[in-house]
Amino acid sequence: MSSSDRRSVLIALGALPLAACGFTPAYAPGGPAAGLRGKIRADDPTSRDAFDFVGELEARLGTPDGPRFTLGYSLSVGESGSALTPDGVTGRYNVTGSVNYTLRDAQTGATVSTGKAQSFVSYGATGSTVATLSAQADAHRRLMVILADEVVTRLLATSGSWNK
Repeated sequence: MSSSDRRSVLIALGALPLAACGFTPAYAPGGPAAGLRGKIRADDPTSRDAFDFVGELEARLGTPDGPRFTLGYSLSVGESGSALTPDGVTGRYNVTGSVNYTLRDAQTGATVSTGKAQSFVSYGATGSTVATLSAQADAHRRLMVILADEVVTRLLATSGSWNK
C-alpha cells in the first residue's frame, strides 16, 4: 500500500468517530453558526483597546452586513508590575483584561446571550522607552485578540440554542 493510500485510510478512520457522534462543523451548511457570518454588529469602539477588540471580532465573524444581532460589551483592562530588578525597578508588567458582553436581537432588543471572558498577558520593560512603549502596545493588542477569541468561541458554542 502506498503512503498516500495509507494516509487516506487513516484520515477516513480518524473521521469516523466524529461522524458517529453527530459532529458538525460550526460554519458548515446546517451547522449551528452557519448564519452568523456578517450578522453580528459590535458597539462602536471608544478606546484603542476597544478598537482592537472589535477589529478582532470582525476578523472572525465578518464585517456586519444586515446584522441580525448587536453585541454590547464592556472592557476592563489593568496593568500591574510583576517582576523587580535587584535595584527595585519594575522589569515586567502583567496586563489583565476582562470583557462582559451581551448579544441582543437587532429587531426586538431581546437578550440572546451574555457572558464574560478574561485573560492576561505580560510584557518586559527593561529596554529603552520606545521599546517598552512598543511592548506595552503589543501586549494590549495580544490581550484583545485573546478576549475576542474567547467571546467568539462562547458565541459559537451556544449559537445552536439561539441561532435558528
